[in-house]
Amino acid sequence: MPPVVVVRDLAKTYRVSERQEGLGATLRSIFDRTYRDVPAVAGISFEIEAGEVVGFLGPNGAGKTTTLKMLSGLLHPTAGAARVLGHVPWERAHAYLRLMTLLMGNRTQLVWDIPAADSLRVLQEIYRIDDVTYRRVLSDLVELLELGPLLHKPVRQLSLGERMKVEFAAGLIHSPAVAFLDEPTIGLDVTMQVRIRQFIREHNRRSGATILLTSHYMDDIVALCKRVLVIHHGRLLYDGGLADLAERMAPHKLIAATLHDSAAGTDLSRYGTIVGNEAGRVTLRVSRAEAPEVTARLVHDLGEGLADLSLQDPPIEEVIDRVFSGEALPT
Repeated sequence: MPPVVVVRDLAKTYRVSERQEGLGATLRSIFDRTYRDVPAVAGISFEIEAGEVVGFLGPNGAGKTTTLKMLSGLLHPTAGAARVLGHVPWERAHAYLRLMTLLMGNRTQLVWDIPAADSLRVLQEIYRIDDVTYRRVLSDLVELLELGPLLHKPVRQLSLGERMKVEFAAGLIHSPAVAFLDEPTIGLDVTMQVRIRQFIREHNRRSGATILLTSHYMDDIVALCKRVLVIHHGRLLYDGGLADLAERMAPHKLIAATLHDSAAGTDLSRYGTIVGNEAGRVTLRVSRAEAPEVTARLVHDLGEGLADLSLQDPPIEEVIDRVFSGEALPT
């Protein structure tokens, strides 16, 4: 089966006008404007297979949303090519628009003054969904998102978390094969973030939809994505497994040793760099290559004074920060 999303050297450059401050500069700019090119996406290439959930990471202004807008047909690229489900997105063929959705956490497609159920009925007509299919899909979404009490309330009366759940229903009511999700949990409290993640995971499992997800919350990415794309200054820095990224970018591991009271005063600095020491739990940073040996030495030397020992990679946020700082990825 061919990849669902194929991107080749995709680029988008904006041309923006510039002028100096002051009335004189404003008047001159009417007749003689100065422009500069701002590259938002600088020639990226990747492929996504059917059913994958891929994380799309990058700082603000990296080019994530611009890429999603090109793949959903909202923007024309400056250069390069892309095909999604065999379609060129910016041609905006009706057949393609029926197969994809773009959900943005800070945008709404619901009418504020009417119940969400009425907005969903409007979408049924737009996508020409027959009644049997509509009722079946809506029933599944109501079950997964717990929408029962929300559908008949005016949208303006919904909380942010409730509105986002209904937005998901609106974006998926036509059963798209590809979903582009741009910051779907932005602004939500921790409990609602967890619910949205659970929904995305279960929706992917049930429908087999291909999902490209951007988020500033690393918990979203860790919970949902085995593979990530990392973009910075419009360029793709990494395309691969999330676990592999951590292994390649973090030359050290963390050893957390919990000590019994009898060993609480033991100096562990000779085993590695102490980066945490709280309530009898000492965290050491050691090189990745030496981690197995150091772990064995701790078990041997501390004996019964050791209550617990764990070996782990550094937080993925730290790894991503190193990527964004411009460090070259080890080969």
